[in-house]
Amino acid sequence: MRPLKTLTLAVAATTFATASLSAQAREFRLGLITPPQHMWSQEAEAFAETLAERSGGEHSVSVYPAQQLGNEAQMVQQLQTGALDMAFLTIAEISNRVPDFGALYAPYLVDGVDHAARLLQSDAANALLDQLPGGVGLVGMGYGMVGMRQVLSRSPIESVDDMRGQRLRITPFDPIRDFYTATGAAPAPLPLLEVYDALANGQVDAIDMDFDSILILKFHEQADNLLISNHMMFPMVGVVSGRVWNELEEDDQDMIRTAMAEHLDNVITGFQQQDAEQEAEIRELDLNIVEADAEFFSDAIAEWEGIWADKAPSLEALREEAERLREE
Repeated sequence: MRPLKTLTLAVAATTFATASLSAQAREFRLGLITPPQHMWSQEAEAFAETLAERSGGEHSVSVYPAQQLGNEAQMVQQLQTGALDMAFLTIAEISNRVPDFGALYAPYLVDGVDHAARLLQSDAANALLDQLPGGVGLVGMGYGMVGMRQVLSRSPIESVDDMRGQRLRITPFDPIRDFYTATGAAPAPLPLLEVYDALANGQVDAIDMDFDSILILKFHEQADNLLISNHMMFPMVGVVSGRVWNELEEDDQDMIRTAMAEHLDNVITGFQQQDAEQEAEIRELDLNIVEADAEFFSDAIAEWEGIWADKAPSLEALREEAERLREE
């Protein structure tokens, strides 16, 4: 017969192990602003499945797309308090709180989605993530993105002069606001899911948008002029609340970081793969298309540089890395 003391210790050890497992199990919540059909939302759901599988069902993630938990500023506040666990956030909102991230929006920093992908996966870009814990109380897992920025408008834009006074929808953050202000437009922050109606009723004259959203949200139904400019990339960052992160065991941190990074990479790869196809689809629509390059925006770019050269000290390193990648 097993000694009573040994049996008691065995039962205690089993109980402790079960309690530890239960204490570590988490039901995470992940918020984002994109609708369910958007690639960001789809990869967030895929990340939830991956984490559940790799944790043996110990961890789960509930995904809340389409601003169900509020806009990005509100979600950042929730992340800072630990009320929200994770998010896929545009760098736009991050740059409002850590201005150095504004360097990623330098006009014509990159040539297109492939160049943007390589830059976002470089050491120079990843070094910016080190500023998140101290700057905003978040832990960065890596970058995603959407396609390059274009301008869709209700009336033709054939020169920068045509943008003067135009009420132009933007994501609310300083780097893009400063760029469009320099063109003479009137930047108008507006949630993504309100853009279609705003175009339809004339609340805005034009929008800053990528090919993907123009197509899947059918903005082209309400505006039939497209300036294909590819003037900025538009990164996203996957984050975990710093408060939540510090509560996790190291193994769980590694599991989450690895899984989320994989799905963020899937976002980048997905936009690389679909960009040319979506541009071709856009060009087949009944739209008035005008092409633009850096020369088109030369005065606005110079004004932007004058504002952001000092506000975003990482800009120089990112430019050097972008040029190095361009020459490879």
